Amino acid sequence: MITFIAAIALLIVGYFTYGKYVEKVFGVKTERKTPAYTLADGVDYVPMNKKRNSLIQLLNIAGVGPIFGPIMGALYGPVAFVWIVFGAIFAGAVHDYLTGMISLRNRGAHLPELAGIFLGKVFKHVVNAFSLLLLVLVGTVFVSSPAALLADLTPGWMTLGIWVAVIFIYYLLATVLPVDQIIGRFYPFFGALLLISAVGIGGALILQGHPIPELSFVNMHPDNLPIFPLLFLTISCGALSGFHATQSPIISRTTQKESQGRFIFYGMMITEAIIAMIWAAAAMSIFNGASLTELLATAGPAGVVKEVATTTLGAVFGTLAILGVIVLPITSGDTAFRSARMIIADYIGAAQKKIGNRLWIALPMFAISVGLTQIDFTILWRYFSWANQSTAMIALWVGAMYLALQKKNFWIAAVPAAFITMATFTYILNAQIGFGLSMTASYTGAAIITGIIVIVFFWGLKRKLAAAKSGKKPIVLDDGLGRYIS
Repeated sequence: MITFIAAIALLIVGYFTYGKYVEKVFGVKTERKTPAYTLADGVDYVPMNKKRNSLIQLLNIAGVGPIFGPIMGALYGPVAFVWIVFGAIFAGAVHDYLTGMISLRNRGAHLPELAGIFLGKVFKHVVNAFSLLLLVLVGTVFVSSPAALLADLTPGWMTLGIWVAVIFIYYLLATVLPVDQIIGRFYPFFGALLLISAVGIGGALILQGHPIPELSFVNMHPDNLPIFPLLFLTISCGALSGFHATQSPIISRTTQKESQGRFIFYGMMITEAIIAMIWAAAAMSIFNGASLTELLATAGPAGVVKEVATTTLGAVFGTLAILGVIVLPITSGDTAFRSARMIIADYIGAAQKKIGNRLWIALPMFAISVGLTQIDFTILWRYFSWANQSTAMIALWVGAMYLALQKKNFWIAAVPAAFITMATFTYILNAQIGFGLSMTASYTGAAIITGIIVIVFFWGLKRKLAAAKSGKKPIVLDDGLGRYIS
């Protein structure tokens, strides 16, 4: 119990200390007009207040990640707490803040465009394809998983197929309508439901005296799976997730002031980490390793959610908590499709003020998603964790380059970037869905690849600075409003 309470306290302290330091390094300019005003179109660029943007950001980034991931990560024992706390403070929240704020300074650009600006044109095309694949997969899965939960709550009168259709219709509306008409209007209520359910379960764990284990670095996984790299890919949302880099630009287009960025981007990642802590603690205290493994095998993470909710809060309030969980995938699925629509529009240069332009991009994308629900794409989805953390790796290197070009402390992004680079390459080299190498060979190969990427980063930085110094190519750090360095 002491570890759990201390971890929550550390996350809160981290927001007020390290979060403030990251904001200082970035250098906000309160007087500077944001894209919400300079590019206002009444569709994607719409000024909204800090509270509304924060709740939308939280729901955008959360999905089922900060619940399902920590539940599966609980198999490793309390060492999972360490990754959630320090991963969120020093990696995840930094990742979210930098991607959100750099996007804000670049016309609300999405990750592919930012990668093209700061890492090279080739990266723009690679990351564009990578991001779209990730978003369509996320959107599709976030149709089926909440539909299954809703069908379980409404047996007999609302079948799984009907719920799938209802969710798809909602997703299409949320994708093409102006951001303040559905997302901006309903998300604050959804966010309140999510926070109430999380606080309810967290409070019940403490008040009912559930035996939350204390800190231990012992690997408690029943199958003795290695902590590195698997824990760092199992728990992504709640610690560090590349999916967030696809979501933050949505809110960078609705943010009123740069000074609101720390609360919206850094703060909501910390909030997500607190939610992850609660669910990891619940899984560890209510189940042991064997029973958790058995329930995950028979009912999946959704079954664990149901058992935890009803055990801690009873049938009635437990159902309300489950509804709070159902909200998560729905409110990330819709913005996954919305983000994909915006990325495609930016890539091909299609203005989005006319609804017809939005529809001809969105409808083919939804047709593909509907098709994916009809086939077994489990094998594809096995790559999601790797693809997700690879996206985080790219986003952190973008953040590091942005800061380095200003001769600011880029290590706040470069260190976590190097760490997650090592983790993702170790995983894909060792995994059976990857290259199937031995763990020793995977560690060695990943270390070499990480070293090469670090060298290429500094080489690219040196070239950019030299070109700027010679006057051949000025370094553009924002959307052309006059803030250049050389």
